[in-house]
Amino acid sequence: MTNQLSIPFKRTFAIPLRDTVYSHIRSKYHNIHPEAFKWDLDKWEELRNAVVKCSVHVDQVEAFLGYHAQLSFIITKLPADVSLDIPYSPVFSPDEMPISLPNLHFERCCLLFNLASLYSQLGLSEDRTTPDGVKRASAFYQSSAGTFSYLKASVLPKLKASLSDEDGLPLDLTEAFLTSMESLMLAQAQECVWQWAVMGRNSNGTIAKLAARVSALYDDARSATRDIVTSIRSILPSDWTVHIEVKHLHFSAAAQYRKSVDDTEHNKYGHEVARLTFAQSTAKGAFDNARRGASKPVMEDVKSLLEILDTNLTRARRDNDLIYHQDVPPASSLPIIQPVSMVSSIIPPEVLEPGKILGNSNLIFGELISLGAQTAIEIYDDRRNTAIKEYVKGKAQQLDDVYAQELQSQNLPAALDALDKPIGLPPSLLKKAEEVRLENGPKRVEKSLEDVQMLAGRAMAILTESLDILDQEASEDEQLRKSTPTQRLPSHQANEQLTLKAERYRNMLNQAAESDAVIRQRWDEWEKCIAQLTWEEAKLEAAVPSSTVIWSNTRRPAIGDTQTHARALRVLLEQLDDLRRERDQLVSRAQRLADADDISTRIVTEAAALGKMAEIQPSMFEDTLDEELAKYDKFRRVIEEGAVRQSELLESVKTRMDALVSSRGEDPSVKEREYALQSLDLSYHKYKEIVRHLDEGIQFYNDLTTMLIQFKESCVEWVMGRRSELSSITSLMKKLAVEVDAPAQLTTPLFPRSHREPMPGAPHSTPDSPRASRSGRPIAPDLPPPDSAQWQVIEMPPPPSDHRTGKKRREKA
Repeated sequence: MTNQLSIPFKRTFAIPLRDTVYSHIRSKYHNIHPEAFKWDLDKWEELRNAVVKCSVHVDQVEAFLGYHAQLSFIITKLPADVSLDIPYSPVFSPDEMPISLPNLHFERCCLLFNLASLYSQLGLSEDRTTPDGVKRASAFYQSSAGTFSYLKASVLPKLKASLSDEDGLPLDLTEAFLTSMESLMLAQAQECVWQWAVMGRNSNGTIAKLAARVSALYDDARSATRDIVTSIRSILPSDWTVHIEVKHLHFSAAAQYRKSVDDTEHNKYGHEVARLTFAQSTAKGAFDNARRGASKPVMEDVKSLLEILDTNLTRARRDNDLIYHQDVPPASSLPIIQPVSMVSSIIPPEVLEPGKILGNSNLIFGELISLGAQTAIEIYDDRRNTAIKEYVKGKAQQLDDVYAQELQSQNLPAALDALDKPIGLPPSLLKKAEEVRLENGPKRVEKSLEDVQMLAGRAMAILTESLDILDQEASEDEQLRKSTPTQRLPSHQANEQLTLKAERYRNMLNQAAESDAVIRQRWDEWEKCIAQLTWEEAKLEAAVPSSTVIWSNTRRPAIGDTQTHARALRVLLEQLDDLRRERDQLVSRAQRLADADDISTRIVTEAAALGKMAEIQPSMFEDTLDEELAKYDKFRRVIEEGAVRQSELLESVKTRMDALVSSRGEDPSVKEREYALQSLDLSYHKYKEIVRHLDEGIQFYNDLTTMLIQFKESCVEWVMGRRSELSSITSLMKKLAVEVDAPAQLTTPLFPRSHREPMPGAPHSTPDSPRASRSGRPIAPDLPPPDSAQWQVIEMPPPPSDHRTGKKRREKA
């Protein structure tokens, strides 16, 4: 046995790296096959396996550092949450249910924790009876402290930032606990320095200062966990708490003893007695604490010191009383022993700069675009598409609608056609009718209406199937609760995020159904009029009344003025048509530019220039994104200029039309023909509007169906996770070598085959969003001690696998 402590490893288990990462790559990188990264995943599993079950040997440090370097690089390529549950047991309770977090930062934190643990165990294994052994032990302890310091300052904040609920953080990864472990390792490193000074017969004054620092560091370790002790319950074993308290008092007494010897050498005999008295009182406190569970070597150290103090105090008092007769000051007035620190938290260089040991080859996911760069590319694509959709296409469509509405309100161009061509059909109308006839307009609309209805039903069916899966799991959960007491969350709480998302999808479908009904109603109102446009030219011409204007002498208008206004209106309408065509061409050019636009090469190049281990953030590319998006400003600018020009032309059209109506007078036959032509022109515009809305509806339902398929897969995955909890508790009990009557496995299929397969024609995809199963994991039960007789009769509930488990268990404790 030894009089120092080493920190045990946090126990972990195998994780499904391959399947999870393949799923992520398949859903995120559509142009890359997951099998291209087979070597990367093999290497990842190899590195992790090398540190999962490790021996305490100095060569094992290299394995930890190598995996940490690769993991640090992997996190720059993959999101922290790749739906991979990573389990680690509490450090002092390796046989308890592990706490799982779906977070790569959690893996890195636990890896560094175990590296610090390895350093502490290497320090403890050194032979501290020799100066070289003491030096090596001190170096290992300082490396352990430095690793804890780096974990606390650099890695833990990233884990916290990536968690939606910090309360789920394991207690052994809190700042207070890590600070305590750092101080403990520094205390033991300083203790080695103190021991080396004693072995080297340094001056008593120096040894006293070193001992005072040892005492202060042990006190820091004790103080750091004080909040945990009072608020939740210390996760430190009771013998560790006793050990730290005893060490603090022991070295406080040792410092006073060494300083008393120094006082004797400087003829301060009164101070000597005072310090020995204070040291004796402190040592007795250490001895009393040691009785509560300190190890035998620690007890012997305190006992030995107490014996020395008793002997020296008896002598010092006798000598001072008989010979020196110096006043003995109270302990509070003694000069303070100034602590001298000879140790510090030394962060291993390979931990501080992991890129130095990686080189430029054999990097896991080295060919994959970094996460920050990929996000920047996605942000750019989204901004570009938004700019095209809202400021180019959207604005152009809005201007087209204003143009059409204004002309319709003025009965244009029908009013001019009826005046200029009293018999037959105007060429513009014949061209529009031919377009509808060639497209077989009514059949096209009916087919689109059927497609929209079919896609809406398909989307609703997928949503219903997803809810059926959740309902089936809820029924199974209810049956389980009737037969087995369990503290895990009931289904209606555990699947809350899934059901909320399902409600949002249902609302989207309901709103879309209302829009579909409006389009259907509009089609019913205009179907007959639109069908007229598909008639043969002769039949269509016969349906439009002709007019021959015969003016009376008393009502004859100024024919010249009418023709002047009509010609001016024709010019204005031609200018408006030219403006609309130019706008359409501009939208097409913008869309072609967007389709060919690929910023990925530039982003990847700039990301590579930042260094392979750089923590790349999308914000680093803001200037580049702005610069690339600037090439679309010209389209927006031209659209805005066209809007001003169109507004001016429409105002001129209104003025001219008022003048035309005033000049031509009123004639019933002209009005009748004008209305007929206007009706056909308006039917054409309604046809184009209905077709546009139906095309948008089909695109909407296709996109929504893809999201619903992903949602259904998330529901399936969540339910499978809930069911797997039943089997995982059994496997855990086997590992603990405890005989448990495990709950019977449900043998009913989770859902019928039709629920497991995508619908025909539906694209298979993997959800990008975090699995909803993490939103409400079950709560761990309170288990009896391993040697308790309760294991013979207890019925085990399904095990939890969420990080919230650890919090609930500790609260209950």
